[in-house]
Amino acid sequence: QVQLVESGGGSVQAGGSLRLSCAASENIFMFNAMGWYRQAPGEQRELVASINVGGKTAYADSVKDRFDISRDGATNTVYLQMNSLKPEDTAVYYCNARVLNRNSWGQGTQVIVSS
Repeated sequence: QVQLVESGGGSVQAGGSLRLSCAASENIFMFNAMGWYRQAPGEQRELVASINVGGKTAYADSVKDRFDISRDGATNTVYLQMNSLKPEDTAVYYCNARVLNRNSWGQGTQVIVSS
């Protein structure tokens, strides 16, 4: 089972930026895709951004043009650059790694955006 460790969360004012990091214990190119999900209190976990093994990215409509997912194969790290943050971006953000139908999750990192 791969270990995923997120970091980079915190509190920021609306309009600010944060960069989340997800360090994987295995070669990230072994996974069909890696992604970032978030879960706000009382809400279901939702996909924010993903990147597949070929480098194709996808984003939730709510974060398009504000968030950017990237990866570094040398360090087995996936990043989520979050710009123009809004209060509705407040949530716990989770890193995900998927191989076929098998999902692995990190412990999550809290992001709080104040107005």
